[in-house]
Amino acid sequence: MAKNLTNILYNEKFPLSNKYNPEWILENSMGPNVLWLTEWLCKKIDLKPNMRVLDLGSGKAISSIFLAKEFGVKVWSYDLWINPTDNWKRIIEEGVKDMVFPIQGDARNMPFAENFFDAIICIDSYIYFGTDDLYLNYLQKFLSPGGIIGIVVPGLMKDFENGIPEHLKNFWGQDCWSWHTVDWWKKLWDRTGLVEIKVADTMPDGCNLYVQWKEAQDFTGKNPWPEDTAILKKDAGEYVGFIRLVAKKL
Repeated sequence: MAKNLTNILYNEKFPLSNKYNPEWILENSMGPNVLWLTEWLCKKIDLKPNMRVLDLGSGKAISSIFLAKEFGVKVWSYDLWINPTDNWKRIIEEGVKDMVFPIQGDARNMPFAENFFDAIICIDSYIYFGTDDLYLNYLQKFLSPGGIIGIVVPGLMKDFENGIPEHLKNFWGQDCWSWHTVDWWKKLWDRTGLVEIKVADTMPDGCNLYVQWKEAQDFTGKNPWPEDTAILKKDAGEYVGFIRLVAKKL
């Protein structure tokens, strides 16, 4: 089979994501394939039609579009950096203008009513604000009693013992210090007594998935950090991967 973007980004673990145009996914993901990560998270969340869902840190809204199309939920697509008019154009183009509502704002200062959402999801952005010891207390106020919070973040499969490993030094930027292990995240949420953790795990072969994404970027010449592909291949999941947490509001 000739190498093309479709077969590079095909992954049998994510049948829902495979339905979407790979060029559209690549153009509109602001990190590793956001549809893969959203689909992985939703395997552990029981989303039902017309539920109110906050997609926190939604970037270019393709995770929000995916949620609306695949699960029939109503999604508030909330992001600090992306102009909501640009997201609205994507939402209209994908035929979900009655289901996805783009809003621009800060994750620490949200305009929503308390107890409004049935579920809050956050894909690949919770590390930028959720490491704050007090953030979960703030976030859960917007969730109805018994509602679900689910996140996927890049993280560590184990802690560094003697500083940054040599093979990761050219990968590890200052913003990576918000990466932690699944046990770290579980303790952060558990100790609050605000939620009951239902899932706290890591993605099998998560680093390989990251490599697959980087290879797609390489293929199209859109890899902003081309050296990362070889670094992640060398790591092979020893340290780098993805973490999933799902919790129920008490």
